[in-house]
Amino acid sequence: MTDSPRDARRLRVLAAMSGGVDSAVAAARAAEAGHDVTGVHLALSANPKSFRTGARGCCTVEDSRDARRAADVIGIPFYVWDLADRFREDVVDDFVAEYAAGRTPNPCLRCNEKIKFAALLDKAIALGFDAVCTGHYATVVINDDGTRELHRASDAAKDQSYVLGVLDERQLAHAMFPLGDTLTTKDEIRAEAERRDLAVAKKPDSHDICFIADGDTQGFLAKHLGSAEGEILDEDGTSLGTHSGAFGFTIGQRKGLRIGTPADDGKPRYVLDISPVNNTVTVGPVEALDVTALTAIKPRWCGTPPTGRATYTAQLRAHGEDVPVTAELVDGELLVEFDGEPVRGIAPGQAVVLYDGTRVVGSATIATTQRARAGAGAGAGSGAGSHGQA
Repeated sequence: MTDSPRDARRLRVLAAMSGGVDSAVAAARAAEAGHDVTGVHLALSANPKSFRTGARGCCTVEDSRDARRAADVIGIPFYVWDLADRFREDVVDDFVAEYAAGRTPNPCLRCNEKIKFAALLDKAIALGFDAVCTGHYATVVINDDGTRELHRASDAAKDQSYVLGVLDERQLAHAMFPLGDTLTTKDEIRAEAERRDLAVAKKPDSHDICFIADGDTQGFLAKHLGSAEGEILDEDGTSLGTHSGAFGFTIGQRKGLRIGTPADDGKPRYVLDISPVNNTVTVGPVEALDVTALTAIKPRWCGTPPTGRATYTAQLRAHGEDVPVTAELVDGELLVEFDGEPVRGIAPGQAVVLYDGTRVVGSATIATTQRARAGAGAGAGSGAGSHGQA
């Protein structure tokens, strides 16, 4: 049975309203289904800008005002909750620390885990709310025994279950995603918002990282971590040039390397390994990025943890394709082997999310990778290079 607002009993629902069209329509649908809905905008920035920079960001004063206007049109109470300190500690500081350690984090997963379905949910439950409603495209299914499962959205093109793979069964019990079980395009969502007289109907989507409004991730990291010149090396350890901070790179990166010496074969080079210990970046050919297996830590399960070896599909990026894998939980670590072709450009710090059909089994943070080609990167063959230490 699908847990849509229309199927459930009347609930007290706290609708997280970012100021965008998806969360506004989700709140409107929850209210239309007969729930007692209250809107809340999360103030996540200590010094929010008045206006958005282009179509980026979602934490400005303008966004707060857009959310309030949408709540007024829907006819629900509205509040602004200041979670800036918690957001800085759990998301922004974590983001900076991960890059400093040579890893590539996903702040959206961390925000869902620590803010929207932890800090916000805990406060909501303490105030007597039954559920937190968001504009994510995913589906919660209630089984006959009352347990809940997280599934992909009905429209695979808009599915956001990857960034929700950190939710456990308790959090799923209080999660509501009114947009997830309807086959509607984004244009249709905007048309629905317009029919509901919501001014956000034509508002551009937010992109990139919400707390980096101008999209300059490298500049943001340089501001927090400073500049530290280091060497760019080839696979043999030969210096090819310098950089101003290893944190400015990620595994699989091709652009922005600024290497003066061309490769012998004339082909592009890619970042193979990042070592924060000696502040070096190793580059090489694209085939050296092929990964056959990985180890992931800090697993979180959307229900009962799996036992033994089993086959799944795995998603490794927010908009990545499914790949067939065999996975097993050993001593608290998730061991994942790719059953088909090797996968390229996997960076420690990213999340691997396992699926059984459309059901989200759980997620874990990639710690190490095993390369297909011997000698490719510092951790090739062993999966335990300097970049993968966690």
